[in-house]
Amino acid sequence: MNILFMGPPGAGKGTQAERIVDEFQIPHISTGDALRLAVKLGTELGLKAKTFMDQGHLVPDDLMIGIVRERLQQDDCNKGFLLDGFPRTLSQAEALDEILASMGKQIDHVINLQVDRDRLLARLTGRRICRSCGSTYHVLFNPPHVEGVCDKCGGELYQRSDDNEESVGTRLDEYVTKTAPLLDYYRAKGILRQVDGEQEIDEVTNEIHSLLRGQA
Repeated sequence: MNILFMGPPGAGKGTQAERIVDEFQIPHISTGDALRLAVKLGTELGLKAKTFMDQGHLVPDDLMIGIVRERLQQDDCNKGFLLDGFPRTLSQAEALDEILASMGKQIDHVINLQVDRDRLLARLTGRRICRSCGSTYHVLFNPPHVEGVCDKCGGELYQRSDDNEESVGTRLDEYVTKTAPLLDYYRAKGILRQVDGEQEIDEVTNEIHSLLRGQA
């Protein structure tokens, strides 16, 4: 099963992705993970990307598409995958379709988590992330058992520098402008599944499970 997660920053994609990949035993692929793997493996594209990253620049679109292609060709993707954070634009979506078609694959489900803007602001400004394992928490909605300490690995929790109201507002505006049009693209393909991301975490998970198993 090949799944794509969509939704604005703070919609809960990371939390739900962890649960879905455990349930279906498929890899969770984010653009950041794909980049880090390419750099770690020392692939030609990974080394090119590293030069941009070292200079503090964004990795160009064509290079990012190539890195995603490399990642999807890894053996652990043979039985499916969950993509998170890619594509972000219509051109990337079209490129992804071409990549998958060349491999005899396609996206089966696009899960879009819908959350009100005010709630997203509250979620993101209260978000905390583990420095060690990357697990995410929230001071109100999903706090750790011990304040400032990760439940999973005991690592230190921190607030991202861009998780302030002004930066978050800018990121949400950018998402609406660049990424939201993708919803129409996937809706036209008949594979868009809308999920109410304002429910309790377990309820969101159950709804996604039902959709993926054809029970909704």
